[in-house]
Amino acid sequence: MDPRDVLIGFSDWQGYGHGDRAAAWLQRLEVNRVELEAFRAAPTPSCAAYIPQAARVEPANGVAGSESRLPADAQAALARARRERGLNAFTWLPDSLDAGGPGLLAGVPVAIKDLMAVKGMPLTGGSKALGRALATRDAEIVARLRRAGAVVIGLTNLHELAYGVTSDNPHFGRVVNPVAPSRIPGGSSGGSAAAIAAGIVRLAIGTDTGGSIRIPAACCGVVGFKPSYDALPRDGVIDLASSLDHVGPMGRTVEDCVAMFTALLELPAIPAWSRRNLAGTTVARLGGYFAAPLDGEVRAAMESAMQALAADGARCVEREIEGIELAAPIILNTIAPEASAFHADRLRTRGEDFGDEVRVRVEVGFFFPAHWYVKAQRLRTQLVGNIEAAFGEADVLICPTMRATAPQVGSSRVEIGGKSFPLHTSVTNLTVPFNVSGLPAISIPWTLSKDGAPISLQIVGRRGHDWRVLAFARRLELASPWHARQPH
Repeated sequence: MDPRDVLIGFSDWQGYGHGDRAAAWLQRLEVNRVELEAFRAAPTPSCAAYIPQAARVEPANGVAGSESRLPADAQAALARARRERGLNAFTWLPDSLDAGGPGLLAGVPVAIKDLMAVKGMPLTGGSKALGRALATRDAEIVARLRRAGAVVIGLTNLHELAYGVTSDNPHFGRVVNPVAPSRIPGGSSGGSAAAIAAGIVRLAIGTDTGGSIRIPAACCGVVGFKPSYDALPRDGVIDLASSLDHVGPMGRTVEDCVAMFTALLELPAIPAWSRRNLAGTTVARLGGYFAAPLDGEVRAAMESAMQALAADGARCVEREIEGIELAAPIILNTIAPEASAFHADRLRTRGEDFGDEVRVRVEVGFFFPAHWYVKAQRLRTQLVGNIEAAFGEADVLICPTMRATAPQVGSSRVEIGGKSFPLHTSVTNLTVPFNVSGLPAISIPWTLSKDGAPISLQIVGRRGHDWRVLAFARRLELASPWHARQPH
């Protein structure tokens, strides 16, 4: 039987129809053939299905804190955003700004991903399918920033509905990577990363379902922090896949992200979070799946970073994670049905308002049977246990953020170490395990490739150990060639 006929029949049976789109559905499923075949071949474990739990972030080192040293000129940031309109980093900029208020981020300009409600601003999700109605209230994450005195200067562009990695938005234009314009800025939080990299703001908010904070941070040479799952509230944020979605800060430096994270946790001041050195700590370098294939310059960056960690006093070991090759199949069989369930009604009533790429991705979620979803959550339980076991005595894990530097704009496949990957696979391979597990993870720029593209590294911690991840990241940042190039 022709597979297209099967898809047409199943779509008709569900009451969706649109059988004329079957060729596009089949083409999209072919992109994920490797993951689908691996998923079908994996035996279903007998453990219970995974149920995500909100993390409680452990306190930092002490209560003695400090104030933010971030620049507080929101008007200048808005002017820069207007001058840099060609980057397509924003979907909306206001005509005027409020003055902000007292607090940790008093007067500090911030950019908000257009996936979360900002009172008086349009909430589009980067799509025509949501319309242009003005939000009547702030998302909780935005309300916390306002209570800390921050000033929202605009809404950042993104991959439509946060469902992709290029931020090539059919409705608001392709986000340009300010550091490497011929390369993708990453996604889905591409506009947030670009706004920071272009010097428009020091702070922005992103969301991360499979790497959507860390990937654009890596592509644009900024810092992106995905906290532990639900350490920060998602109320007022448009879902993509609710069991995988995270909200988190992006900044020029780790210290920038710390200031924003402090405000988002509603702490009165920045706690005593940093370390003088890494003496007495253990860092586990992830091998196996995380070590090959890698671009040669990425591999060299990892080697130099491990040397820097050892020089700072850390004990360095190597770990592998059993079953990690199933992370991509698990997330595919989680994100596809969750995203389709969330957007199903909107797709039926406003399908023509979706960009075609994201429309197809949402539609194919209709063809994932329920027992696959249950199997994925059982495999997820098993994999999360394996990831947690890999820490052993280690305080954090480390690996590259991506296997290679940011792909060229327009690429559909990427060659890495003699192996060909679909574009989305090439950039998400090393980030998705930590959405599946909900562990805190941060991407920091380490150096530039010979042709000027950022190379970034990822530090991962145990659930709730967010401050420890930030402290390790700061020590590594200070040792990086990237940091040495920055004005201080």
